[in-house]
Amino acid sequence: MMPIALASFTPPRVIDIKLLLPVLILLSLGIVMVASSSLDFANARYQDPWFFVKKQSVYLLLGLTLAILVASVPLAIWQKFSGVFLLLAIGVLLVVLVPGIGKVVNGSRRWLQLGPVSMQASELAKICLVIYFSSYLARKNLEVRERWSGFVKMVTIIAIVVFLLLIEPDFGSSVVICMSLGAMMFVAGVPIVRFLMLAASGLGFLILMAVVSPYRWERLVSFMDPWSRQFDSGYQLVQSLIAFGRGEWLGLGLGNSLQKLFFLPEAHTDFIFAIYAEEFGLIGALVLIGIYTYFIKRMLLLAKRAYMGGNLFGSFLVFGIAVMFAVQAFINMGVASGLLPTKGLTLPFISYGGSSLLICCALAALVFRVSWEERGSDD
Repeated sequence: MMPIALASFTPPRVIDIKLLLPVLILLSLGIVMVASSSLDFANARYQDPWFFVKKQSVYLLLGLTLAILVASVPLAIWQKFSGVFLLLAIGVLLVVLVPGIGKVVNGSRRWLQLGPVSMQASELAKICLVIYFSSYLARKNLEVRERWSGFVKMVTIIAIVVFLLLIEPDFGSSVVICMSLGAMMFVAGVPIVRFLMLAASGLGFLILMAVVSPYRWERLVSFMDPWSRQFDSGYQLVQSLIAFGRGEWLGLGLGNSLQKLFFLPEAHTDFIFAIYAEEFGLIGALVLIGIYTYFIKRMLLLAKRAYMGGNLFGSFLVFGIAVMFAVQAFINMGVASGLLPTKGLTLPFISYGGSSLLICCALAALVFRVSWEERGSDD
């Protein structure tokens, strides 16, 4: 007879099409845009125009496989081992700082080499932290609402994580993690005064980091007036803005971007949205924003349904993932369009990047798991 623990690792029967459809659209669009934005660059650097497309396709297959495995694990298991995930998050952020283990790319020690796959430590930390915080907020909800001790414990964990991220340095991921975990604390019932104290402290710290760090200050100055430094620190933003301007209303058409022809750096990664806007125009950009908005709305509705059903862990988990996707997409699009200072963040499901795609698939799979268990409880 199959043990109960193993028997529970079976995929649920019902799939929420309204959740699945936007994910499939974003994944498909991601492969198309990686191809469109990287062909010439890949041909010049690797003598293979399909180099990045092939790698992204492999990562997509791995991501879908990982998603199936993640979605097959009951929520009770994720919650039970949430403490292990916290240790894993802090562990990978520490290990990546060790010379000889952490891989340096563009001056930042952010990458772990796991066999043939390079994993960005902050990406793995994101999913681990959102699982742990969901479990803690569900288990200690009364303490979080009424006592300072619960609040201090969570803030201490966030402070440790942010400290380790800034050593790498990875300023963008620290912002995403802080905003996501902070939003989870807010909806879990942290008193508004304490939440405002946390928000004010975080904002003050971010300002301080920008002022005392020369390269971050230079990024901020370039963001304020990129055209005054269009051949220096403002070059990337200027080229991105040119891409938006060339796109006009309807775009130049798929594959017809000129900025990807060695004008805009990181065209297939951090600034892929600029290439998308150049090829599909303002209308296409609004459609993409609409797809993200619809996906996030469906997650928020699911979080509400789980909360009303008494599934606090599932509710906080889905809410945290929704905020994480929303914040990262907003920052990426904001940077590309000149709304925000430059950050090294990918556009979820679309930008080239193996670790980002794998973690996005895993996060989406957790959302599907919550959806399946909620639907099963209604049967």
